Amino acid sequence: MDVIELLESACLLVPEATATENDITVRDVWNYLAHDEWEIALNLLEELGDGHPLPVTFWERLADAAEQLHLEDSAAWCHWRCSEFRNGMIRADLTLSPPGATRRTLPIPGHGVLRPMWDIGQRSPTGDPAVSIAGLWVEEMPVLLPGGRATVRLVPLTPAHWRHVKAGDRITMYEDRTVAGAAVVREVQPPGTSVRGGRYAFCSRTRA
Repeated sequence: MDVIELLESACLLVPEATATENDITVRDVWNYLAHDEWEIALNLLEELGDGHPLPVTFWERLADAAEQLHLEDSAAWCHWRCSEFRNGMIRADLTLSPPGATRRTLPIPGHGVLRPMWDIGQRSPTGDPAVSIAGLWVEEMPVLLPGGRATVRLVPLTPAHWRHVKAGDRITMYEDRTVAGAAVVREVQPPGTSVRGGRYAFCSRTRA
């Protein structure tokens, strides 16, 4: 499908009663589509999806449209939302280790590039901690500085490893043998669950 077909099909998946905090509805999106304002329409659809749970097909259509429009940030977020649906999502408050405590000297990227290891309480046959990998998205921030704090979204590489994780659990982040950060789990969503997003404020600042 071309861009207009993808955006139109995404519109059809949004209930008419759905509205953003600014009272934007899918009718507004149709109006922008009628005037070939495709990027604005895509942005509004993202905002609608971030505020209201929508099916994975919605995000797949937006991801395809964003790629055709060469909107890398939007494409990354939409693909991320698809991954959350397929693999589940853990939302947590993360505090990175302070500068000098690890080898990292640069901020961590906030848009789902990093896939650190996590100690989530599992043990190997020898009794040592067994880490599991999960991708990391920082909500509403493009990067997170060493020692910084933020709410993050984690997508497990192997969802079965994370089935025991629950709200209130403390988990530890590693990039090497040193502790890269510590987090407290706020929310756990299993695979196949459509959840609200946490990116749109980041979008707005990036595109300003």
